[in-house]
Amino acid sequence: MIDFGLIANGIAIGMAVAAPIGPVNLIVIRRTLHFGWLNGFLSGGGAATGDAIFAIIAGFGLTAAIDLVVRFEIYLQLAGGLFLVLMGLRTFFTHPHLEAQETDKPATAQAKVFGTTFALTITNPATMLGFIAIFGGIAGLTSKGEDYGHAATVVASVMAGSVLWWCCVSGFVAYFRKRMNDSLLEKVNHVSGALITIFGLVVLGRLVFKLFGLV
Repeated sequence: MIDFGLIANGIAIGMAVAAPIGPVNLIVIRRTLHFGWLNGFLSGGGAATGDAIFAIIAGFGLTAAIDLVVRFEIYLQLAGGLFLVLMGLRTFFTHPHLEAQETDKPATAQAKVFGTTFALTITNPATMLGFIAIFGGIAGLTSKGEDYGHAATVVASVMAGSVLWWCCVSGFVAYFRKRMNDSLLEKVNHVSGALITIFGLVVLGRLVFKLFGLV
């Protein structure tokens, strides 16, 4: 029997995790404005895939994977923070043109778009720990065998919720794309680039504080 309440919980979790304004949302918005709905949606798809992997780990209680992520938490945060800073600076100093096309072949460009947000998501251990807390507190799931069916349902629903969020965001932004011009697009680059850089510096700052025992 289909548990629609469980599915609704999963979709809500997926949207709740994707919704907070952060680097991935900024990337999706910027790329949608530059290159259209599909490019923005694929950017969100990378994040949704990362969310799905964390949801699988949390939902099925894969202790070995959790321990591995926690063990390498510092290195993951360092990689994620540096990646954000470099991406933010590159975005800030780019001079975009609304009619410009990506120089890579379509398949290569889409793979890069997908891979960028996937990397940002998967190098954030806090996302996985957040899923563990959410699954335990909201979905009421454990790693017992009899709950595997429930866990699979929630994991699929989480993925659906995340994909739905990115579909809505990229669609909404694409609707206003026709009103954009190069000047406004450059301002978007400056704002999003600065914010992405700040996100990266915050990640690196927290890491420094943690290493020196200041938090």
